[in-house]
Amino acid sequence: MTALAKQLTGYRLTTARITYHLPDHPALLQEYIWQELDLAPGYPELRRFLDFWQKNLDGRLHSVQVASRALISPAEMRLATAELRLH
Repeated sequence: MTALAKQLTGYRLTTARITYHLPDHPALLQEYIWQELDLAPGYPELRRFLDFWQKNLDGRLHSVQVASRALISPAEMRLATAELRLH
């Protein structure tokens, strides 16, 4: 599915700030930024990514902060304040 088709079916630009423990130094934290089109409020793409992270990567997750924004929104209606005609 193309990005435009996804947006028309409700997908939103989703950004996750993932904080995790460094594998060699668990007392230190590092951040990773993940960004993808995803469906709110369930976020299946983000959940798939975090499941992959927990199964395949050594860095233990500390926290995940999520922000989401629709890129395609209803058109704004503006009323004309003047009308000019040229003959």
